[in-house]
Amino acid sequence: MRSLLIILSVLQGILAGDYNAKTLSVAEQDSILNGISEQRYRLVSENEEKIFRHSSVADWYIVDTQKNSRKQLGAGLNLGKVRDAVMSPNGRYVAFAKDNNLYIHKLDFGTEIAVTKDENTDIINGVADWLYEEEFGTTALFAWSPDSKMLAFVKLDEREVPGFSWQNYLGGQYPTADTLRYPKAGCTNAKASVCVYDVPTKGILKMQVNPKDEDVYFPRLKWINETTVMVLRLNRDQTKMEVLSCNAKSTVANLLYTEESKKYFVNYELFDQWQWLTDGRMIVLSEKDGWQRAYLYNAQGMEIKALTPEDMDVMAIYGVNEKTQTLFYQAAPTPSTRHIYGLNLKKGTITQVTKEEGMWSARFAKDCNSSILCHQSFDTPNEYIYSSKDKWNIIEDNADVKAAWQANKLPEPQLLRINNGNGQELEAMLLSPATGNPSPLILMHYSGPQSQRVLNRWRKRFEYALVEAGYAVLIVDPRGTDCRGRAWRNETYMSLGQKEAEDLIAAARWAANRPDIDGERMAILGWSYGGYQTLMTMSQKNHPFKAGVAIAPVTDWKLYDSAYTERYMRRPQVNDRGYDEASLLNKAADLTGNVLIIHGTADDNVHVQQTMQYIDALVRADKQFEMQLYPDDNHFLKKGNNASHMHNRVLQFLQKNL
Repeated sequence: MRSLLIILSVLQGILAGDYNAKTLSVAEQDSILNGISEQRYRLVSENEEKIFRHSSVADWYIVDTQKNSRKQLGAGLNLGKVRDAVMSPNGRYVAFAKDNNLYIHKLDFGTEIAVTKDENTDIINGVADWLYEEEFGTTALFAWSPDSKMLAFVKLDEREVPGFSWQNYLGGQYPTADTLRYPKAGCTNAKASVCVYDVPTKGILKMQVNPKDEDVYFPRLKWINETTVMVLRLNRDQTKMEVLSCNAKSTVANLLYTEESKKYFVNYELFDQWQWLTDGRMIVLSEKDGWQRAYLYNAQGMEIKALTPEDMDVMAIYGVNEKTQTLFYQAAPTPSTRHIYGLNLKKGTITQVTKEEGMWSARFAKDCNSSILCHQSFDTPNEYIYSSKDKWNIIEDNADVKAAWQANKLPEPQLLRINNGNGQELEAMLLSPATGNPSPLILMHYSGPQSQRVLNRWRKRFEYALVEAGYAVLIVDPRGTDCRGRAWRNETYMSLGQKEAEDLIAAARWAANRPDIDGERMAILGWSYGGYQTLMTMSQKNHPFKAGVAIAPVTDWKLYDSAYTERYMRRPQVNDRGYDEASLLNKAADLTGNVLIIHGTADDNVHVQQTMQYIDALVRADKQFEMQLYPDDNHFLKKGNNASHMHNRVLQFLQKNL
């Protein structure tokens, strides 16, 4: 094996982001496509302070491009740093939040008004609690009406949600404590409701969207005209998704669309891709027939026809050029690739817009007459291309990033398919150092449901440092992962952990038979769900791994949050056996091999409690292990020098054990 000093330059470059491709923000792309830059007022933020994964507070300013001046949001009410500033469509108002209340800044008068005035911090207006942010991928739970006269928002009441506390050890003679409302599997969630604020009258109306059983989620709001807001409602188990057409003036909600399954979870994220045509018809993305397909619906919620093929997953719908009747969308012809397609709604003909292999994404102008395409692959960092009337012009090619990476002369991945022994093929990719001798193998994975690691994209991470150190790296997507249809995504439904372990073991045994792999020296490495799956795999009989690294692992799903866990496992009250079989606490005696467990003590996502309960079980089972804690750091371990220290710790562990 090569010394740690040899690989430090590659690892340090990766950690420093030297090989991260420059990206064009949504605002920058919209500026090019829709002339956003011509607006008089713009929003900018400074001095950001992170709250959780996506949320932050900052000094937000309204910049007047005509007067070349700026004014701080919240200054009129002495609010200090605020969050989630959103300008109204007419450019006259800015909605924002502070301490769980909503406010509006009126640009015409330079005044500010409080929309809500709840003093109890456990009542949250218009912004996400920890659960909504982490598991529904949003921070702002409010939306402006097209005419800027109404503001719809979700209200969350967390008063009955249990709190989770952790200690902070650094910076004082005594530790301090933080507490977070964190609903775990089967425990009490926040009570959610939907309200609309009328800007002219300053009144708030509660929409009639709550069923008798109020244990529901409202993860999305979408206005389709001046008085109608679509409300997405999910039941607690996320097996039933309803789209409610809500009249913001009368508060009456009518059920427009229902998708329900007794066998699977329902993917609420597909609602983000729905499109409304000017005549009221809808383009709906759904996996109800087994694949994520686009459908045409009428304004009353009745299906007219399926639009896209049934053998590939549509991943995004970009819009419709109503003049040419062309629907533009992104789909996955193979799990590891993405292409852009154009579909003629009248003729049903489909044209593949992009040709070169890799990952293509796009952002279209409002009229869909022009777009910005983004392409990347293993050997190509993000290329941004402006497309209009069949003419393509490169905006950014990241040539400097590509040249810097190529100077390392490291191999690119080889895409593979591996039989798992059950007649199913697993998507995989292999990086193998050109040493001429059999190399020890590191199997890297995430393995969580709906996830993917095997993608033909520009992603230069720790695996390349491992290759520089002389290891072969195999990355595998087991059953339950994405872009292979609904049945594959639900292979692990109600019983997380077991099938993924079988697949990872099968992939490792396949690799051990290759002449370039030393089958006697193999390790497995994963983070978060991947950490969980690493320990689960090493708790199976006759697994082939000498060593394993589990970073921030879940160890018992009863200790993880309600929305994520119940999406794939339902509640412990109805699936107690599934939870028991998926718990590492019940498998400590079965663990074999050398294990390194890493965790941050202030992890708000996967609490260090998970690791503490697991190591207690290991001790009771008389199992030895190695441990690395990072004081006061969270799930991502980026505080101070922690990332570099952790990666070096992992390299030392692997060199010692392989």
